[in-house]
Amino acid sequence: MSADNCGGDVSVPLRNLLNSIQCIRDRVRDGESNESDGAFNLSNFWDTLNQAVKAVSQEATKLSLAFSQPPLPSQQDGETLAESTLKSVLSLSTVYYWLPKSQGVSLRRQVRDATVEVLEGVLQLAEVILSSPLQSLSQDQLTSTGSVWSTCDHFAQLPQDNKAAVLIVLSNQVGVVKDAIEEIEQALSEAQDPFVDVLDDDQEPRGNQDTYWSENDRRIIGPCQGLMKASAACLRKLTSAVKANGDVTTSQHLAQLDDLADITKEISPGVDDLALCLYPPMDYSGVESNVSKLAALLKKVLEIVRFSHVCGESQLTWVQFLDGAVDHNLQKAKDLIQQDS
Repeated sequence: MSADNCGGDVSVPLRNLLNSIQCIRDRVRDGESNESDGAFNLSNFWDTLNQAVKAVSQEATKLSLAFSQPPLPSQQDGETLAESTLKSVLSLSTVYYWLPKSQGVSLRRQVRDATVEVLEGVLQLAEVILSSPLQSLSQDQLTSTGSVWSTCDHFAQLPQDNKAAVLIVLSNQVGVVKDAIEEIEQALSEAQDPFVDVLDDDQEPRGNQDTYWSENDRRIIGPCQGLMKASAACLRKLTSAVKANGDVTTSQHLAQLDDLADITKEISPGVDDLALCLYPPMDYSGVESNVSKLAALLKKVLEIVRFSHVCGESQLTWVQFLDGAVDHNLQKAKDLIQQDS
């Protein structure tokens, strides 16, 4: 039997707990933080938040153990367990709301997402307890309990300020762009017209190019790869600049870091869109459109970097170099497409 069909008594507090946590999760996911009027103590916030998430982990463990084997807790014990779990969840969400956006939007987003993951983990655990047979501890219940522990443990790896949060955003972008570049390089090294060896020297390449690249295609891909590599270089260089010069002591600098994070999040989708349209059969108009979009985005990123506090004299050199590289590869790709159209 399960908590849900055991006379209904013990399931009532669990269902109430489930509904309450769903409401709290939705508010955390969609709501705004409380803006701090005075000085905000970030160190104190982290100490309190870590205590709150530890309490949620402990309460989830107690809840899971209480329903791990017969006999079921009494309705009164069930209410006590549910109230204690709900109290820990409310404390966690309340502490999260302390963090104002003035500490950095990137930081707050990552703390919010981590908080929502914990709440969803406790939700899943309560749902499993309500539906699982209680003759023995189910695999689903073990998995759900472990998931709560894992999401709570993740708080120890969260960025401690907005600079660290932005560096995580950049690192994720670097990884995605690097993968896209490697995939197209791998495809180019493996793909060729299977009949290329039997064509006469003066014979034109075959018309059916659905599964391979023509020589014209490969020429056009060259500057497209150059633009993708410029994207990767921009992200790597910007990461180094934020590490060296990123500052979180003024609201202006915090906002600049958030602007950099937001604009660079657009790079990997732009690179992916370009990479996808390079696979055969190539649509040259689609390639030109995506090349132009990525180039415009990179120019915008470099402009924002140029006027931000992370750009010193040494950074200005690579900003100017990459700006020129973007122009060069864009023009080269357009010229080649026009020749072959």
